[in-house]
Amino acid sequence: MKFDLHIHSCLSPCASLEMSPAAIVDAAKAAGMDGIALTDHQSARNAPAIAVCARQAGLGCLFGLEVQTAEEVHTVALFDTVEVALELTDWVYAALPRRKNDPDTFGDQPVVTWDDEIVEMEEKLLAAGCARSIPEVAEFVHARGGLYIAAHVDRPNFSVLGSLGAIPEPFEADTRYFDAIELSRTVHASEWLPKIGDYAVVRSSDAHHLCDVSRVWTEADGTFSIAGLKDIFARKATRLSERITCFSAN
Repeated sequence: MKFDLHIHSCLSPCASLEMSPAAIVDAAKAAGMDGIALTDHQSARNAPAIAVCARQAGLGCLFGLEVQTAEEVHTVALFDTVEVALELTDWVYAALPRRKNDPDTFGDQPVVTWDDEIVEMEEKLLAAGCARSIPEVAEFVHARGGLYIAAHVDRPNFSVLGSLGAIPEPFEADTRYFDAIELSRTVHASEWLPKIGDYAVVRSSDAHHLCDVSRVWTEADGTFSIAGLKDIFARKATRLSERITCFSAN
């Protein structure tokens, strides 16, 4: 199966307004994906809409957030259900700055229905980091059966390696904060695998524009669900698509 675990909808302030749930699902199907995950910045409020679109299209879908933590690190949290993703959203919202989004500065943040109707404009500042640390987010996600992934670790900004210099791990030897490590679209995996250590690796599109949805992906043998991915990650049984050399500016 082929899957893309990091896609933004129009709710993310840095994403194109063309990134409606329906359009994302259509683009992923056209790219031959078996499963995708919607991971908007700090929010899963468009998860209900994409759940309908994916179900109608027969496309596997997971629901989550790209959480910008207190360490200024981007991380991806994933769940099987919309309800748990929205629970994480409420918890993250409680730790965001008390400042409203300025659309002229950061971009619009529309919450939409499955058929592209705007329900409201999210006023929370989703472009800001929250006051939840990596250990805190990992505990929240794992306690609810989810997966936690370190996003685009090869980037100099907003990554565990760029911000912290290393992948943090608990003192307990048999536990980890992250279930997998994500590589960006344009890097050679061979150059980064030695820096990642003994982790499962995925490559995701981190698409903010329709033309980038699922232009890169991860492949594995198994089922597209949290339980299926946990097994795949435990076996380190992922295969990465080739990198791409150009992409739309985010």
